[in-house]
Amino acid sequence: MAKTHVLVLPMPCQGHVTPLMELSHLLVDQGFEVTFINTDVDHALVVAALEATGGGVAALGGGIHLASIPDGLADDEDRKDINKLVDAYSRHMPGYLESLLADMEAAGRPRAKWLVGDVNMGWSFEVAKKFGIRVVSFWPAATACFAFMLKIPKLIDEGLINDKGLPVRQETFQLAPGMPPLHSSQLSWNNAGEPEGQHIIFDLVTRNNKLNELAEMVVSNSFHEAEAGAFKLFPSILPIGPLSADPAFRKPVGHFLPQDERCIKWLDAQPDASVVYVAFGSITIFDAHQFEELAEGLELTGRPFLWVVPPDFTPGLSKAWLHEFQQRVAGKGMIGSWCSQQQVLAHRAVACFVSHCGWNSTMEGVRNGVPFLCWPYFCDQYLNRSYVINVWRTGLAVTPDADGIVSKEELRSKVEQVVGDAEIKDRARVFKDAARRCIAEGGSSDDNFKKLVNLLSE
Repeated sequence: MAKTHVLVLPMPCQGHVTPLMELSHLLVDQGFEVTFINTDVDHALVVAALEATGGGVAALGGGIHLASIPDGLADDEDRKDINKLVDAYSRHMPGYLESLLADMEAAGRPRAKWLVGDVNMGWSFEVAKKFGIRVVSFWPAATACFAFMLKIPKLIDEGLINDKGLPVRQETFQLAPGMPPLHSSQLSWNNAGEPEGQHIIFDLVTRNNKLNELAEMVVSNSFHEAEAGAFKLFPSILPIGPLSADPAFRKPVGHFLPQDERCIKWLDAQPDASVVYVAFGSITIFDAHQFEELAEGLELTGRPFLWVVPPDFTPGLSKAWLHEFQQRVAGKGMIGSWCSQQQVLAHRAVACFVSHCGWNSTMEGVRNGVPFLCWPYFCDQYLNRSYVINVWRTGLAVTPDADGIVSKEELRSKVEQVVGDAEIKDRARVFKDAARRCIAEGGSSDDNFKKLVNLLSE
């Protein structure tokens, strides 16, 4: 019998590609054929990283086919400008997706029965319906984040925000019992880029809330114990996480940068629970002053550290300063360009995670019982910090000074507090055990994944 053909479409950002690629591998394991659709730019990055790491596209295995369409931006435009990216892809990608589907049919590819689409790409649900393709929507961030979005009408009615999504009252509030408290200035749609472009994100969110109704099932990369309050509020959203492609971390998950193989080898040589792991995802940008404070703060801890610094993390940083710093800490610290984060966080040597609190990072830390030092940068990361410090209590947060800088002394002090706090470690272990129970045979996430597989098999 022919395999059911499923299209998978992430929002064009690393943090959205990764969990959907993990889910794609799990679907292939269940006998589905997947066509994974990136933007042309992201597709080129993924292919280049696969080739650099060895194995090329063949490393994905036979069940995942890569395809791509333009995002509507010129080659030299800044894709870290989320407002600009969202505006372009919302206008241009629907037409390109239609052309791709027509081309696939003309080339004799098996007809796609399903689209598993990122909620942030809600426009694709309309395109799918036009082609008679059924839709499952996938939410890649905290389910609480989606809950805030779905409750926008209520927040407007209660006078907390206005009809443009901007806060009317400056206050910390809780959507429902058990959910993370959040300040009204830190709602994700108001922290995704330059303020003058916020209306683009808010319009996208409100549009996607409606388009999500076209989906026959909504799944999320979370687990019940992590967000019990959110799942009580929206029981129709089914958690299937924390997602992982395979226990041995051998299957590629769509990284945009090649893995720095030295990272794991370096970790192997470190004592148990000794290393401070530092990573801020693929979009965060630090200015040179903050970079230097962070570097010197790590040095001050006197602990071994592994710090992932992507190529364009700090424009304007003095190469001479960085070279001198790397020589100074050579025996103690390792600076890598990109790594398999799931593999790092599962490593026995890691003691704590200094993180921007992107949701993938948060789930990966939680499932491995790693305590957090939270340092959010934008969007939903403030909400995820609230989960860590207020709900799960599995970490602490840095406090910037009056100029918005996290000083080296603040970093050193907070790292020591996190690493030395037995209660934080105990709670991190509790959530690690809960996460593993959920994805084990018969666990709640496993049951929900089976419901997804049964639906896609119809």
